[in-house]
Amino acid sequence: MVSDRETNLMNHDNYGSYEDFDLAGVMHRMRWIKPGTFMMGSPENEARRWDDESLHQVTLTKGFWLAETACTQAAWTAVMGKNPSRFKGDDRPVERVSWNDCQDFLESANAVLPGGGLRLPTEAEWEYACRAGTTTRFSFGDEITTEQVNHGDESEFTVDVKMLPCNAWGLYQMHGNVCEWCQDWSGDYHPGPVEDPIDVERGIARERALRGGGWDEEPICCRSACRHSYAPGERHCFIGFRLARSAIGKQIS
Repeated sequence: MVSDRETNLMNHDNYGSYEDFDLAGVMHRMRWIKPGTFMMGSPENEARRWDDESLHQVTLTKGFWLAETACTQAAWTAVMGKNPSRFKGDDRPVERVSWNDCQDFLESANAVLPGGGLRLPTEAEWEYACRAGTTTRFSFGDEITTEQVNHGDESEFTVDVKMLPCNAWGLYQMHGNVCEWCQDWSGDYHPGPVEDPIDVERGIARERALRGGGWDEEPICCRSACRHSYAPGERHCFIGFRLARSAIGKQIS
């Protein structure tokens, strides 16, 4: 669902539709992610899969906007007035931010952004966008190289958010560089097909979900299906986040 205003502001390229907007003086590009159905998790024959990745069908009934890169240090500093990152650089991803810190950022950003609506993606939205229609271990195939993903085999730090190739939907570094916070509490998947899943209730969960793997991790931790979790107050130099935004208004394809 997108509003008439959003439809008018949409631009199009080889990756699909996008919208550019100014946040505290820093330009952002968000990609329109269409609703759809996909298989979330990993098949039992996927190499070095983890036990919490049970394969199940997920339908996302609403489209949404997703930033084409992880949130940069320039954007964080413009909104929050300080930069907590270990590896400094305006175009590098902000890191050493907790899930709670991200909520403070979102509150401040939404206060100055017309229409607001910025949030973290759900775990299902994140994997759907990461896969970009693929069913392989990574959006680039079943194997990755350091020319595609900044990960622990040869990496010692983060790199600029657009330094490496994007996936088929125009999203950069969904694998590696920084592990990205999601909105959900970390918990077991629901059995069977589900629509618009999100674990909003804490229940027995004490950690929030993250996805994508970081600059310091081996390839298996950067797979599309791989799940991570940390307590919402934890900060690490391999953890960042990516902005999502809900759409309102009429349905478009």
